[in-house]
Amino acid sequence: MSEDFITVVAGALRGADGRWLMHRRPEGKHHAGLWEFPGGKVESFEMPVQSLVRELAEELGIRCRAEDCEPAFFAESEGREEGRQLVILLYTLAAWEGEPRALEGGAVAWFSPAEALALPKPPLDVKLAQALLQNH
Repeated sequence: MSEDFITVVAGALRGADGRWLMHRRPEGKHHAGLWEFPGGKVESFEMPVQSLVRELAEELGIRCRAEDCEPAFFAESEGREEGRQLVILLYTLAAWEGEPRALEGGAVAWFSPAEALALPKPPLDVKLAQALLQNH
């Protein structure tokens, strides 16, 4: 992994009813209180999709398979976040095992595309949500 940027993966979970899961960042974290697609940093020894499977298990307590994660969009920061630039790789998922819950603080909830677009989000999640949900 480069010292100049951080690669982050995020999962857009789509429920059978067409609503999307969003995670509210916990107090004390960067962008606290804002809504985002759940995920986290890619470790240097992981492929991004492997990182997503791990992060969703840690953050949401769900089990998913790499083959159920479809690459969708990516976004890059224009400035520096926490001292480095960010690249977020967004995957969509329609299949997983378990009921998603916020294991690391914050909250999770399901939203229609219009509701998810209207939520307050960090800048890169705004870009990702617009790309993903604009036509749903």
